[in-house]
Parts: sequence; C-alpha cells; structure tokens
Amino acid sequence: MSEAYLVEQARRGDEAAWTAIIQQHQEPIFRLAYLLLSDGDDAKDIAQEAFIRAFQSLDRFDQNRPLRPWLSRITINLARNRRRSLGRYMAHLTRWFQQESNAVEPSPQEVHLQVWQSQALWQAIRTLNRSDQEIIYLRYFLELSVTETAEAVEIAPGTVKSRLHRALNRLRMVIEIDFPALIEEHLE
Repeated sequence: MSEAYLVEQARRGDEAAWTAIIQQHQEPIFRLAYLLLSDGDDAKDIAQEAFIRAFQSLDRFDQNRPLRPWLSRITINLARNRRRSLGRYMAHLTRWFQQESNAVEPSPQEVHLQVWQSQALWQAIRTLNRSDQEIIYLRYFLELSVTETAEAVEIAPGTVKSRLHRALNRLRMVIEIDFPALIEEHLE
C-alpha cells in the first residue's frame, strides 16, 4: 500500500492504516527525538506526542508529499519546546553524561575502538550549535534526502546544502582541534 493511500484511509478513520503509518515511521521519529533530547524516556514521549499531533492534523497534511519530513518537523518542534525548559534540559544533559561515562566497558579491541569513535563523534557533534546538529541528524542519522530535510526544517533545499556544508566544515574543525585521534584512526 502506498503512503498516500494509508494517509487517506487514516483520514477516514481506518485504525489499521494509522497503525501501519506509525509502524513505518516510529523508529526514525524516535531516533530523531533521541538525537535532539539525549534521553530515551523523553524521546519516547516526544515521538508519541508527535504521532498524536500528526493524527489530529492529518486533514491538513498534503498527501502528495512524503510523510516523514512532516513528522520530523512536528518532532523537532516538540523537542525544541521540551528543551526550552532549562531545568529539565540540564537534568537530561547530566544524565546523558553519566550514561556516556559508564557506557564503555572492557571488550575486544575492535569493539572498544568503535565505541570510542562513536562517542567521540557524538561529543564532537554535540559541541555544534543546535541548527548544525539538527541538519546533521536529519541528513546523516535519519538519512533524509536534501528535499526531505528541507521540508523538515522548513527551508529551501539549497539552504540545506549550504547549511550542511558549513556544519560539516565546523564539525571537521572541532574534530581536528578537539578530537584529532579520530582523524589518526582513519589514516592508519
């Protein structure tokens, strides 16, 4: 079944169609929320709220467009609203750092190296400003196309490309200065 067909059926009250839509998009929407909030429980809440809001607004969705950018936009907005509460955000950030510091356990060398590289890259990305992080998350972590990323952040595709280029240049500089071992690992 096509996504447009499922949307049309869901608009008519077909619960099975809406369930199919949720199943198709649940993981990427959760991942986006997690990448933006760094907390699994909050990410689950935001993902669930995103689907509730999407269902409530389904009649306004243009079914000629892909659904994922629209759902991503809702998720980003909800995550931004959540982050605005500084006290909660700081508590999440503290928990994230505690989890990260406990995440590495002794293991075979290859697994250890991969874990270290992932954490270092994650930390490097987290040093970027929020708009740089969002554009990188959407394009590379969620693997949205340039057009889908543009729809999700409500900017032109050309702007996505330029922002992504600048964000990656800033990330490259952060890695060169603060995480040079990441580069050395790839040169060996």
